[in-house]
Amino acid sequence: MRNAIVQPPQTRTGKDQQQVFRAAIRQLDRAELYLVAVDNMQLDDRAAERLLNHLRTDLASLRRYLGTRRDRAVE
Repeated sequence: MRNAIVQPPQTRTGKDQQQVFRAAIRQLDRAELYLVAVDNMQLDDRAAERLLNHLRTDLASLRRYLGTRRDRAVE
């Protein structure tokens, strides 16, 4: 996995690229856990809640995009 990530993108095989996308998706999962932790702090701040919702939407969109790219990486 590490080897696939540290390789320059132009030298990655389809399988290497798929591993990189998989690792990126796992990082997004971790980021989502941090957002949940902040949300559970109940800051009672409307701006913070709006931003959290926006970030969650962006994370979900990016996860879907990376999943699609991962699936096409081997083709």
